[in-house]
Amino acid sequence: MNGNTLRRSGFTLLELMITIAVLAILASIAYPAYQDQLRKGRRAHAQSFVVEVASRQQHYLLDARTYAVGADALTVLNLPVPPEVTGFYTVTVEPGATVSPPTYTIRAIPIAGSSQQPDGEMTMDQAGRKTRGGQPGW
Repeated sequence: MNGNTLRRSGFTLLELMITIAVLAILASIAYPAYQDQLRKGRRAHAQSFVVEVASRQQHYLLDARTYAVGADALTVLNLPVPPEVTGFYTVTVEPGATVSPPTYTIRAIPIAGSSQQPDGEMTMDQAGRKTRGGQPGW
């Protein structure tokens, strides 16, 4: 064969650079959306746990005529904080006003520096009122 008719197969450097640039653009768009979905999933885990604590509180109230509150409330309720929650939130049960009937507030506070911090604190009280970041509802 003649040297002029010989074709080489493969990609040119320019084609390879364009492909890498397109992939980089796609990744820069997709990665924040992926991180947002992870944050929403962790938030859902924390919300589910807070609802579970509230449910246990109602059962505990029937037996003890008071709510489990304070630093050992989750221990008294026999509720370990799930691993999906412990790395991102601190969950506490605080006593409400000293009135009859008793009250409480469950707080899920994002750990400082975690990816959940922009969500703000989530709360739920004995009446089922929920807040997130100081706004009503979750």
